[in-house]
Amino acid sequence: MTNRQVEHEITIEAPAAAVYRLIAEVENWPRIFPPTIYVDHVERGDEEERIRIWATANGEAKNWTSRRTLDPRALRITFRQEVSSPPVAAMGGTWIVEPLSDSASRVRLLHDYRAVDDDPESLKWIDEAVDRNSRSELASLKRNVELAHDSEEVTFSFEDTVQIQGQAKDVYDFVNEAGLWAERLPHVASVRLEEDTPGLQTLEMDTRAQDGSTHTTKSYRVTFPHHRIAYKQVTLPALMTLHTGYWTFTENEQGVAASSQHTVVLNTDNIARVLGPAASVADAREYVRNALSTNSRATLGHAKDYAENKR
Repeated sequence: MTNRQVEHEITIEAPAAAVYRLIAEVENWPRIFPPTIYVDHVERGDEEERIRIWATANGEAKNWTSRRTLDPRALRITFRQEVSSPPVAAMGGTWIVEPLSDSASRVRLLHDYRAVDDDPESLKWIDEAVDRNSRSELASLKRNVELAHDSEEVTFSFEDTVQIQGQAKDVYDFVNEAGLWAERLPHVASVRLEEDTPGLQTLEMDTRAQDGSTHTTKSYRVTFPHHRIAYKQVTLPALMTLHTGYWTFTENEQGVAASSQHTVVLNTDNIARVLGPAASVADAREYVRNALSTNSRATLGHAKDYAENKR
């Protein structure tokens, strides 16, 4: 039985406690770590928790449940997958944050794992996935922690809500059945939806902008019938370095409140190229918000018609 042990590390110009907190609070992960699509809590205690993670490994979307032990005094978090996704037979490890000074820290990420049936090809695949994801996660952690103080202006969230006189299931179905969007939504030119693992979707679509141009986007989506669909966009327009969001469907006395939430990090390097040399960060925020809101509201409007006609 081959049990592989590997370690990756990085130095970050930020206090150890701040770095630890970012790793401990898993709701940050889709924003910080490129491979992470979505995380939620299954159980939550002071120092023990179970989390479900949806993430990509070597370009494939996977999901698993991990048990974590948090030690804020020692600045350590240990994790162990309860049920791993093949070709992984077992996987665990530790995050260790070490203060180097009041304003700098070292982060060490340890993994131990083995492959199903000790298959050499599978072990090679896991080696590559762990190495790629660890490097990517540590680099992103460094970038995000060091930017945290400057990035409030370029990171923002917003939500659009439509009240629908219908059933949550019907509204959910409309958003979930994105493979039909080219027929159902005027702003979608073509669409490709794959769902090899139930509840974990890959969605690629060509969207028409108001000026008639089309652009291709790819997202991973995690579905929770019939109340939530979370997603992370992985091919991004020039003005964004991050776009995550979720659709929620909440029943109330009038029917269902359907919402589309977005979290965006602007790509400030491209503002002048896209919007002109005089454009500000505020202009870019307004432009991006308007573009995303327009598409969300269009989708919610058509979902409303669909659900209300179902009645």
